[in-house]
Amino acid sequence: MFNRRKFLQSSVFSSLGLALGRKAWANDPGAGHLVTGSPIVISTWDAGIAANKGAWEILGRNGRALDAVEAGVMVTEASQNCCVGLGANPDRDGFVTLDACIMDEFANCGSVAFLERIKHPISVARRVMEKTPHVMLVGIGAQQFAVSEGFPLEEQKLSDGAKNSYENWLRKSEYKPVINIENSKMNTETPKSGPGPFAPSRFDNGEWNHDTIGMVAMDAMGNLSGSCTTSGMGFKMRGRVGDSPIIGAGLFVDNEVGAATATGQGEDVIRMCGTHTVVELMRQGYSPEQACKRAVERIIKIKGDKAKAIQVGFLALNKRGEIGGYAIQKGFSYAVKSDTQEKMVQAGSFY
Repeated sequence: MFNRRKFLQSSVFSSLGLALGRKAWANDPGAGHLVTGSPIVISTWDAGIAANKGAWEILGRNGRALDAVEAGVMVTEASQNCCVGLGANPDRDGFVTLDACIMDEFANCGSVAFLERIKHPISVARRVMEKTPHVMLVGIGAQQFAVSEGFPLEEQKLSDGAKNSYENWLRKSEYKPVINIENSKMNTETPKSGPGPFAPSRFDNGEWNHDTIGMVAMDAMGNLSGSCTTSGMGFKMRGRVGDSPIIGAGLFVDNEVGAATATGQGEDVIRMCGTHTVVELMRQGYSPEQACKRAVERIIKIKGDKAKAIQVGFLALNKRGEIGGYAIQKGFSYAVKSDTQEKMVQAGSFY
Protein backbone atom coordinates (compact mmCIF):
# COMPACT_ATOMS: atom_id res chain seq x y z
CA MET A 1 0.00 0.00 0.00
CA PHE A 2 1.22 3.46 -0.82
CA ASN A 3 1.07 4.87 2.71
CA ARG A 4 1.84 8.33 4.09
CA ARG A 5 5.49 7.48 4.87
CA LYS A 6 6.12 6.29 1.31
CA PHE A 7 4.38 9.38 0.01
CA LEU A 8 6.62 11.68 2.07
CA GLN A 9 9.74 9.76 1.02
CA SER A 10 8.68 9.97 -2.60
CA SER A 11 8.04 13.70 -2.28
CA VAL A 12 11.47 14.31 -0.75
CA PHE A 13 13.28 12.42 -3.50
CA SER A 14 11.19 14.11 -6.18
CA SER A 15 12.00 17.54 -4.77
CA LEU A 16 15.68 16.63 -4.54
CA GLY A 17 15.64 15.45 -8.13
CA LEU A 18 14.05 18.68 -9.31
CA ALA A 19 16.59 20.73 -7.40
CA LEU A 20 19.50 18.74 -8.82
CA GLY A 21 17.98 19.04 -12.27
CA ARG A 22 17.78 22.82 -11.97
CA LYS A 23 21.39 22.96 -10.72
CA ALA A 24 22.60 20.81 -13.59
CA TRP A 25 20.64 22.95 -16.03
CA ALA A 26 22.28 26.13 -14.75
CA ASN A 27 25.82 24.69 -14.73
CA ASP A 28 25.76 22.65 -17.91
CA PRO A 29 27.99 24.55 -20.39
CA GLY A 30 25.97 23.13 -23.26
CA ALA A 31 22.67 24.29 -21.85
CA GLY A 32 22.97 27.94 -22.84
CA HIS A 33 24.05 30.89 -20.75
CA LEU A 34 22.41 32.15 -17.58
CA VAL A 35 19.72 34.72 -18.17
CA THR A 36 20.66 37.58 -15.88
CA GLY A 37 23.24 39.89 -17.40
CA SER A 38 23.08 38.26 -20.84
CA PRO A 39 20.77 40.23 -23.14
CA ILE A 40 20.06 38.82 -26.59
CA VAL A 41 17.80 39.73 -29.51
CA ILE A 42 16.80 37.68 -32.55
CA SER A 43 14.67 38.61 -35.52
CA THR A 44 13.49 37.15 -38.80
CA TRP A 45 15.20 37.54 -42.17
CA ASP A 46 18.15 39.66 -43.25
CA ALA A 47 16.37 42.89 -42.34
CA GLY A 48 16.90 41.69 -38.79
CA ILE A 49 20.55 42.74 -38.85
CA ALA A 50 19.66 46.44 -38.89
CA ALA A 51 16.64 45.89 -36.64
CA ASN A 52 18.77 44.11 -34.05
CA LYS A 53 21.21 47.03 -34.02
CA GLY A 54 18.30 49.30 -33.19
CA ALA A 55 17.21 46.99 -30.39
CA TRP A 56 20.75 46.72 -29.07
CA GLU A 57 20.91 50.48 -28.52
CA ILE A 58 18.56 49.73 -25.63
CA LEU A 59 19.58 46.22 -24.59
CA GLY A 60 23.27 47.15 -24.56
CA ARG A 61 22.53 49.82 -21.95
CA ASN A 62 20.66 47.30 -19.78
CA GLY A 63 17.33 48.65 -20.99
CA ARG A 64 14.02 46.83 -20.99
CA ALA A 65 13.31 44.20 -23.63
CA LEU A 66 9.94 45.79 -24.41
CA ASP A 67 11.56 49.07 -25.40
CA ALA A 68 14.15 47.19 -27.43
CA VAL A 69 11.69 45.16 -29.53
CA GLU A 70 9.68 48.28 -30.34
CA ALA A 71 12.75 50.31 -31.32
CA GLY A 72 14.22 47.42 -33.32
CA VAL A 73 11.33 46.83 -35.70
CA MET A 74 10.76 50.56 -36.06
CA VAL A 75 14.03 50.55 -38.01
CA THR A 76 12.46 48.20 -40.55
CA GLU A 77 9.16 50.09 -40.63
CA ALA A 78 11.04 53.30 -41.39
CA SER A 79 13.22 51.79 -44.11
CA GLN A 80 10.54 52.25 -46.79
CA ASN A 81 11.43 48.95 -48.41
CA CYS A 82 8.99 47.00 -50.50
CA CYS A 83 7.89 44.55 -47.85
CA VAL A 84 7.38 46.17 -44.42
CA GLY A 85 5.89 49.55 -43.57
CA LEU A 86 4.36 52.18 -45.82
CA GLY A 87 6.81 51.46 -48.63
CA ALA A 88 5.48 47.93 -48.94
CA ASN A 89 3.39 46.25 -51.61
CA PRO A 90 -0.30 47.21 -51.52
CA ASP A 91 -3.38 45.06 -51.42
CA ARG A 92 -5.05 44.18 -54.73
CA ASP A 93 -6.98 47.46 -54.65
CA GLY A 94 -3.75 49.46 -54.44
CA PHE A 95 -3.74 50.41 -50.74
CA VAL A 96 -0.99 49.64 -48.22
CA THR A 97 -2.40 48.22 -45.01
CA LEU A 98 -0.28 47.37 -41.99
CA ASP A 99 -0.53 44.96 -39.04
CA ALA A 100 1.55 44.77 -35.87
CA CYS A 101 1.57 43.45 -32.32
CA ILE A 102 3.74 43.66 -29.22
CA MET A 103 3.86 41.70 -25.95
CA ASP A 104 5.81 42.17 -22.72
CA GLU A 105 7.00 40.05 -19.80
CA PHE A 106 3.74 40.55 -17.87
CA ALA A 107 1.54 39.15 -20.66
CA ASN A 108 0.43 42.67 -21.54
CA CYS A 109 -0.16 42.89 -25.27
CA GLY A 110 -1.42 45.25 -27.94
CA SER A 111 -2.23 44.91 -31.61
CA VAL A 112 -3.39 46.82 -34.67
CA ALA A 113 -4.59 45.46 -37.99
CA PHE A 114 -5.72 46.84 -41.36
CA LEU A 115 -4.10 50.15 -40.40
CA GLU A 116 -3.48 52.72 -43.14
CA ARG A 117 -1.27 55.83 -43.43
CA ILE A 118 0.60 55.38 -40.13
CA LYS A 119 4.37 55.04 -40.31
CA HIS A 120 4.93 53.01 -37.15
CA PRO A 121 2.12 50.51 -36.47
CA ILE A 122 4.25 48.82 -33.79
CA SER A 123 4.17 51.98 -31.68
CA VAL A 124 0.40 52.26 -32.11
CA ALA A 125 0.12 48.63 -30.96
CA ARG A 126 2.09 49.52 -27.83
CA ARG A 127 -0.25 52.46 -27.15
CA VAL A 128 -3.22 50.10 -27.48
CA MET A 129 -1.56 47.88 -24.87
CA GLU A 130 -0.73 50.68 -22.47
CA LYS A 131 -3.60 53.14 -22.90
CA THR A 132 -6.72 51.11 -23.66
CA PRO A 133 -8.55 48.20 -22.03
CA HIS A 134 -8.32 46.33 -25.33
CA VAL A 135 -5.78 44.12 -27.07
CA MET A 136 -6.60 44.82 -30.73
CA LEU A 137 -7.89 47.75 -32.75
CA VAL A 138 -8.48 47.50 -36.50
CA GLY A 139 -9.15 49.60 -39.57
CA ILE A 140 -10.46 53.12 -39.27
CA GLY A 141 -10.81 52.72 -35.49
CA ALA A 142 -7.12 51.92 -35.18
CA GLN A 143 -6.27 54.89 -37.37
CA GLN A 144 -8.48 57.24 -35.34
CA PHE A 145 -6.83 56.05 -32.14
CA ALA A 146 -3.38 56.57 -33.64
CA VAL A 147 -4.22 60.14 -34.67
CA SER A 148 -5.64 60.87 -31.22
CA GLU A 149 -2.31 59.72 -29.78
CA GLY A 150 -0.38 62.16 -31.95
CA PHE A 151 0.68 59.91 -34.83
CA PRO A 152 0.55 61.90 -38.08
CA LEU A 153 -1.32 60.64 -41.12
CA GLU A 154 1.17 60.01 -43.91
CA GLU A 155 0.50 60.64 -47.58
CA GLN A 156 -1.40 57.86 -49.34
CA LYS A 157 1.21 57.16 -52.03
CA LEU A 158 2.95 53.99 -53.18
CA SER A 159 6.72 53.85 -53.08
CA ASP A 160 8.43 53.52 -56.46
CA GLY A 161 9.29 49.86 -55.85
CA ALA A 162 5.78 48.98 -54.72
CA LYS A 163 4.24 50.88 -57.63
CA ASN A 164 6.33 48.97 -60.15
CA SER A 165 5.53 45.64 -58.53
CA TYR A 166 1.83 46.45 -58.39
CA GLU A 167 1.71 47.49 -62.05
CA ASN A 168 3.42 44.25 -63.03
CA TRP A 169 1.03 42.24 -60.89
CA LEU A 170 -1.99 43.94 -62.46
CA ARG A 171 -1.05 42.53 -65.86
CA LYS A 172 -2.19 39.10 -64.71
CA SER A 173 -3.79 39.83 -61.34
CA GLU A 174 -2.85 36.35 -60.21
CA TYR A 175 -2.62 35.31 -56.59
CA LYS A 176 -0.76 32.10 -57.19
CA PRO A 177 2.85 31.63 -56.04
CA VAL A 178 5.20 28.85 -57.06
CA ILE A 179 8.43 27.54 -55.60
CA ASN A 180 11.71 28.21 -57.33
CA ILE A 181 13.31 24.85 -56.52
CA GLU A 182 16.55 25.63 -58.32
CA ASN A 183 17.36 28.50 -55.96
CA SER A 184 15.74 26.88 -52.92
CA LYS A 185 13.80 30.09 -52.46
CA MET A 186 10.22 31.21 -52.61
CA ASN A 187 9.27 33.19 -55.70
CA THR A 188 6.26 34.22 -57.73
CA GLU A 189 5.64 33.39 -61.37
CA THR A 190 7.23 36.60 -62.65
CA PRO A 191 10.41 38.05 -61.12
CA LYS A 192 8.92 41.54 -60.88
CA SER A 193 5.72 40.55 -59.11
CA GLY A 194 5.28 40.82 -55.39
CA PRO A 195 4.76 37.95 -53.00
CA GLY A 196 1.79 35.67 -53.02
CA PRO A 197 1.21 33.73 -49.81
CA PHE A 198 4.94 33.54 -49.08
CA ALA A 199 7.08 35.85 -47.01
CA PRO A 200 9.94 35.99 -49.56
CA SER A 201 9.78 37.57 -53.00
CA ARG A 202 12.32 38.79 -55.55
CA PHE A 203 12.32 42.16 -57.28
CA ASP A 204 14.21 43.83 -60.13
CA ASN A 205 17.47 44.22 -58.20
CA GLY A 206 17.62 40.47 -57.56
CA GLU A 207 17.47 40.86 -53.79
CA TRP A 208 15.15 38.74 -51.68
CA ASN A 209 12.65 40.62 -49.58
CA HIS A 210 10.20 39.57 -46.90
CA ASP A 211 6.87 40.92 -45.80
CA THR A 212 7.24 40.44 -42.03
CA ILE A 213 9.76 41.13 -39.33
CA GLY A 214 9.30 39.37 -36.02
CA MET A 215 11.61 40.02 -33.07
CA VAL A 216 12.00 38.54 -29.60
CA ALA A 217 14.49 39.67 -26.97
CA MET A 218 15.69 39.01 -23.45
CA ASP A 219 17.13 41.86 -21.41
CA ALA A 220 19.79 41.91 -18.69
CA MET A 221 17.14 41.19 -16.06
CA GLY A 222 16.18 38.01 -17.87
CA ASN A 223 12.79 39.37 -18.98
CA LEU A 224 11.32 38.62 -22.41
CA SER A 225 9.34 40.69 -24.88
CA GLY A 226 8.45 40.42 -28.56
CA SER A 227 7.15 42.38 -31.54
CA CYS A 228 5.91 41.64 -35.03
CA THR A 229 5.09 44.04 -37.86
CA THR A 230 4.08 43.51 -41.48
CA SER A 231 2.39 44.81 -44.59
CA GLY A 232 0.85 41.40 -45.09
CA MET A 233 0.72 39.49 -48.36
CA GLY A 234 1.40 41.59 -51.39
CA PHE A 235 -1.78 42.11 -53.47
CA LYS A 236 -3.94 40.41 -50.84
CA MET A 237 -7.73 40.74 -50.82
CA ARG A 238 -8.70 44.04 -49.24
CA GLY A 239 -9.35 43.50 -45.55
CA ARG A 240 -7.20 40.38 -45.27
CA VAL A 241 -5.32 40.04 -41.99
CA GLY A 242 -2.75 37.32 -41.37
CA ASP A 243 -1.08 35.97 -38.26
CA SER A 244 1.31 38.84 -37.55
CA PRO A 245 -0.96 40.97 -35.34
CA ILE A 246 -2.55 38.01 -33.58
CA ILE A 247 -1.22 37.12 -30.14
CA GLY A 248 -0.53 33.39 -30.03
CA ALA A 249 -0.21 33.16 -33.81
CA GLY A 250 2.41 35.61 -35.08
CA LEU A 251 3.85 36.33 -31.62
CA PHE A 252 3.70 34.92 -28.11
CA VAL A 253 5.67 35.61 -24.93
CA ASP A 254 5.61 33.68 -21.66
CA ASN A 255 8.19 35.08 -19.28
CA GLU A 256 8.46 31.78 -17.43
CA VAL A 257 9.31 29.82 -20.55
CA GLY A 258 10.27 31.76 -23.67
CA ALA A 259 9.04 33.70 -26.67
CA ALA A 260 8.40 32.95 -30.33
CA THR A 261 7.50 34.72 -33.56
CA ALA A 262 6.43 33.51 -36.99
CA THR A 263 6.72 34.45 -40.65
CA GLY A 264 5.26 33.10 -43.86
CA GLN A 265 1.73 32.11 -44.81
CA GLY A 266 -0.26 33.50 -41.92
CA GLU A 267 -3.44 31.53 -42.48
CA ASP A 268 -1.63 28.31 -41.66
CA VAL A 269 0.04 29.82 -38.61
CA ILE A 270 -3.33 30.99 -37.32
CA ARG A 271 -5.05 27.65 -37.75
CA MET A 272 -2.67 25.95 -35.28
CA CYS A 273 -1.89 28.91 -32.97
CA GLY A 274 1.71 28.71 -34.11
CA THR A 275 3.78 30.71 -31.64
CA HIS A 276 1.69 29.65 -28.65
CA THR A 277 2.32 26.08 -29.74
CA VAL A 278 6.07 26.72 -29.93
CA VAL A 279 6.16 28.23 -26.43
CA GLU A 280 4.11 25.38 -24.98
CA LEU A 281 6.48 22.87 -26.55
CA MET A 282 9.38 24.69 -24.90
CA ARG A 283 7.46 24.47 -21.62
CA GLN A 284 7.45 20.70 -22.08
CA GLY A 285 11.24 20.72 -22.32
CA TYR A 286 11.91 21.02 -26.04
CA SER A 287 14.73 23.31 -27.13
CA PRO A 288 13.75 26.35 -29.23
CA GLU A 289 14.79 24.66 -32.46
CA GLN A 290 13.05 21.40 -31.53
CA ALA A 291 9.89 23.30 -30.61
CA CYS A 292 9.91 25.21 -33.91
CA LYS A 293 10.44 21.96 -35.80
CA ARG A 294 7.53 20.25 -34.03
CA ALA A 295 5.29 23.20 -34.84
CA VAL A 296 6.30 23.06 -38.50
CA GLU A 297 5.61 19.32 -38.53
CA ARG A 298 2.14 20.00 -37.16
CA ILE A 299 1.40 22.35 -40.05
CA ILE A 300 2.64 19.74 -42.52
CA LYS A 301 0.42 17.12 -40.90
CA ILE A 302 -2.56 19.44 -41.27
CA LYS A 303 -1.77 20.49 -44.84
CA GLY A 304 -0.50 17.20 -46.23
CA ASP A 305 1.00 17.52 -49.73
CA LYS A 306 -0.23 21.12 -49.92
CA ALA A 307 2.53 22.03 -47.47
CA LYS A 308 5.03 21.67 -50.32
CA ALA A 309 3.63 24.86 -51.85
CA ILE A 310 3.79 27.14 -48.79
CA GLN A 311 6.39 28.60 -46.48
CA VAL A 312 6.16 29.10 -42.73
CA GLY A 313 9.06 29.74 -40.39
CA PHE A 314 9.19 29.93 -36.61
CA LEU A 315 11.84 31.60 -34.45
CA ALA A 316 12.13 31.13 -30.70
CA LEU A 317 14.13 32.13 -27.62
CA ASN A 318 13.91 30.45 -24.21
CA LYS A 319 14.64 31.72 -20.70
CA ARG A 320 18.15 30.28 -20.79
CA GLY A 321 19.05 32.39 -23.77
CA GLU A 322 18.96 29.45 -26.20
CA ILE A 323 17.67 30.25 -29.68
CA GLY A 324 16.39 28.28 -32.64
CA GLY A 325 14.37 28.44 -35.82
CA TYR A 326 12.84 26.05 -38.31
CA ALA A 327 10.81 26.34 -41.53
CA ILE A 328 8.86 24.28 -44.02
CA GLN A 329 11.10 25.23 -46.96
CA LYS A 330 14.78 26.08 -47.30
CA GLY A 331 15.73 29.74 -47.29
CA PHE A 332 14.49 30.96 -43.89
CA SER A 333 17.18 32.88 -42.04
CA TYR A 334 17.30 34.92 -38.87
CA ALA A 335 19.58 37.50 -37.27
CA VAL A 336 21.16 37.19 -33.83
CA LYS A 337 22.72 39.93 -31.70
CA SER A 338 24.22 39.64 -28.21
CA ASP A 339 27.28 40.98 -26.42
CA THR A 340 29.35 38.16 -27.95
CA GLN A 341 27.89 37.64 -31.42
CA GLU A 342 26.19 39.31 -34.36
CA LYS A 343 25.34 37.06 -37.27
CA MET A 344 22.83 35.56 -39.65
CA VAL A 345 21.74 31.95 -39.17
CA GLN A 346 20.21 29.68 -41.79
CA ALA A 347 17.39 27.77 -40.14
CA GLY A 348 16.73 24.11 -40.73
CA SER A 349 13.79 23.08 -42.87
CA PHE A 350 11.49 20.11 -43.45
CA TYR A 351 11.93 20.10 -47.24
